[in-house]
Amino acid sequence: MIPGSTINVLRSQRVLCGNDICPAVILIKDGKIKSILPETALTLDAGETEKVVDVGSKLIIPGIIDCHVHVNEPGRTTWEGYWTATQAAAAGGVTTIVDMPLNSIPPTTTLENLRDKIQAAEGKCFVDTAFWGGVVPGNHWELRPMIKAGVVGFKCFLIHSGVDEFPHVTDSDLHVTLEQLKGTGSVLLVSPLLSNFSTSDPCEYSTFLRSRPDTMEMEAIRTVTQLCLRYQVRCHIVHLSSAQALGLIQEARLAGAPLTVETTHHYLTLCAENIPPRATQFKCCPPIRGKANQEQLWSALKSGLIDMVVSDHSPCIPDLKTLQTGDFFQAWGGISSLQLGLSLFWTTASNKGFSVLDMVRLLCQKPAELCCLDNQKGSLSPGHDADLVIWDPDDEFEVKDANIFHKNKLTPYLGCKLRGVVYATVVRGKIVYSQGSFSPQPLGKHLFITQPQANEEQSSFAS
Repeated sequence: MIPGSTINVLRSQRVLCGNDICPAVILIKDGKIKSILPETALTLDAGETEKVVDVGSKLIIPGIIDCHVHVNEPGRTTWEGYWTATQAAAAGGVTTIVDMPLNSIPPTTTLENLRDKIQAAEGKCFVDTAFWGGVVPGNHWELRPMIKAGVVGFKCFLIHSGVDEFPHVTDSDLHVTLEQLKGTGSVLLVSPLLSNFSTSDPCEYSTFLRSRPDTMEMEAIRTVTQLCLRYQVRCHIVHLSSAQALGLIQEARLAGAPLTVETTHHYLTLCAENIPPRATQFKCCPPIRGKANQEQLWSALKSGLIDMVVSDHSPCIPDLKTLQTGDFFQAWGGISSLQLGLSLFWTTASNKGFSVLDMVRLLCQKPAELCCLDNQKGSLSPGHDADLVIWDPDDEFEVKDANIFHKNKLTPYLGCKLRGVVYATVVRGKIVYSQGSFSPQPLGKHLFITQPQANEEQSSFAS
């Protein structure tokens, strides 16, 4: 499979066809899935057999959609950038990312800043890329113009975001924001972070964990659920770490709240009991909690109470992780995992009775629905974009510097052996990644969302 080349006919002994995995042939035309046929049904004219790409018994599923990615460009491109982030995504079977509005400078909190973001990403994306807007105090008049311009939705913080240029909102800001979003079909993402101060040893992970107890996350989520019920505007809880909040979420949904929730690969893979002192590469916010909590998160995924799993890829330069001092409070709170999500999830999920179909629901279909992309992404269906992952769910690899494509290689997963090796990634019928190599030029495009309930026309530059 040659990176950069176009696939017209793709054959495998293992293709996810509806609810089954079976031998099939995928026909692709103009970047879309034309049809999926039983292997025996394929008939080709003389001379057309060379158009068939046969991947043997490798498994073909829809491309992963990671809707929680901090690319940091423009402004903090020493941390990450579109070129490296989207290459890493492609190497991990991710065919669409949605870029968060903060950690870039300027943040995506105005229409003008959105234009800066789009310009910065131009010609650098190896996978398709959509954009979140941000909510900060006083920018409520910018929200509808950004919806017209095609942002997926908006994110806000309830405490300091970690960067000064993206301040947190107050209760009154939330009310004004939800009034602006009523009737638009857009979605508000809320980061349920609150914290306490601690005077214990800052190099012990347990000290940092105690500063962000479950009760604080629960109180933040309680606020979100009440507002979601009141305004009936779609709300989404990002990076849920505490299983104690699951009851609140279930209660709100039963009462009619249009509420969704995600968790991340690090909460499902790492646990507090195994984090050594001074190992600040494990720091993220909210914090990684204990093993018993983790098991409850997995149960909620199985039942559908948690809708999806994302990376929350939040990289930085190594110095910001304060590895020399090992101070968890001074270290940057983010984990790099964009490239590793599929394998991280499958390594554990496959041992817990999750099927490939479960994985596709949690990593592909539900993120597509959240972002109003499910009419073109997230499933192997005729008419959808031919975004595919060709991988071996049984093969294993070790995470090393040499096989990580993030700009900064520091991650708590170094040295881990993971199950599930991506052989190739296809975006709209073109091979963007194959066995360590990428297409000569970025082949991704920008995605702009037309909200189904929006009353105004999309702006001209987002067409």
